[in-house]
Amino acid sequence: MPTLYVVEPGARIEKEHHRLLVTKEDEVLLRVPLVHVTQVVLVGNVGVTTPALHALLEAGAPLLLVRRSGGLLGRLLPPTLKNLPLRQAQYRRNDDAQFTLKLARAIVQGKLRNQRVLALRILRRHPEAERAALDALYAAEAQAATAPDMATLLGVEGSGARAYFALYRQAFDAAWQFEKRTRRPPKDPVNALLSLGYTMLGNVLLTALEAVGLDPYLGFFHTEKYGRPALALDLVEEFRAPFVDSLVMRLVNWRMLTPEDFEEGETEGESTAGGAEDAEVAEDAAPSKPARGVRLTERGLRLFLREFGDQLESEVQVAPGGRALSYRKHFEVQARQLARVVAGEAPAYTPFAAR
Repeated sequence: MPTLYVVEPGARIEKEHHRLLVTKEDEVLLRVPLVHVTQVVLVGNVGVTTPALHALLEAGAPLLLVRRSGGLLGRLLPPTLKNLPLRQAQYRRNDDAQFTLKLARAIVQGKLRNQRVLALRILRRHPEAERAALDALYAAEAQAATAPDMATLLGVEGSGARAYFALYRQAFDAAWQFEKRTRRPPKDPVNALLSLGYTMLGNVLLTALEAVGLDPYLGFFHTEKYGRPALALDLVEEFRAPFVDSLVMRLVNWRMLTPEDFEEGETEGESTAGGAEDAEVAEDAAPSKPARGVRLTERGLRLFLREFGDQLESEVQVAPGGRALSYRKHFEVQARQLARVVAGEAPAYTPFAAR
């Protein structure tokens, strides 16, 4: 259990010897050896005792406080030595228009390529689906490689994403009412799952970037806005389709979640989406005001977080004959590679390539 998610309203994290306890009204719901926990995520109205906080800090395990939507409220981390030379290099690179454009092209190419891979999988499983969107994805991927400026690149990403979602929505039964990508608030269950997944993914990648010494708030493709982890959003792009979109397809099409696992209620919307997927995806720095939308019930949220955590630790093989790594390790690998590129120790960034 590398990440401990606690969702039960009114629950509390306590420390007992070398274990963490999840309790509620003096009843122990769960006991976990502290050595098996690398991160704790508290969702909603969940508390934690001071001894448990001390134990997590001493163990170097971050504590995240998130909303039901997955939006990050705050984090508790042990003091760490920051890699000042790397961050200084990151700030200089951010002012280099040629470097920024080259890296942004790679990010968008990686995103579009992985969307194309998932689109091909959808077409194999749903041969009746409209194939025209696949040609648009191929074209967008080629155009991204030679985009002359950031404005053109954003337009290419947007056109590719619209084509992708036109095909992606055909992977779901019409009863799910998923017609297009909507957010702030999500209008249907599939959009609610996508927004939550992207937000949770951004939280994980933010931690991976900080671990290698990069500033997660200074991006190269996503622009800086107050409070927005732009560099984490840069890394989110290449993992959207293979990690979140495929997870949502599995949860829905394998009937692990049903329409009864969703409800109408206040939702803050997706706080870590980015790019130019469509008109709804333009970012603000601060979380949006609560609005009425579709969200998971408590039962659905527990299941989603369990499956999200399991997928983090699931192993995937990228290169033929290469070593299989968990998604969490792949996140760390990509963060370290990005750090080497920023520091001038590697010539170019190679995004994660789904198979």
